[in-house]
Amino acid sequence: MATLFGTQEAINDRRSENRSEDYSGPNRRQFGDSRDNTRPEVAQLADAVDQYKLRNRRRFITYEELYDVMYELGYRQSQGTEL
Repeated sequence: MATLFGTQEAINDRRSENRSEDYSGPNRRQFGDSRDNTRPEVAQLADAVDQYKLRNRRRFITYEELYDVMYELGYRQSQGTEL
């Protein structure tokens, strides 16, 4: 194809119709869900954070919001414990 900038080759569209629908390889645009391999309390926290984000229409939360979610779940810091 001739253009103002010279000749241009056709672009190969990799999103063609004949791609395999049963592709089982990794999708680089998706984050893996690691909750399947965690402890139940970690999965509970992850679910609570997801619910908080949906309820408040937040994509990301602050540390203070994470603390609020943990507090709602009943987590409390022991007295006299240092990090």
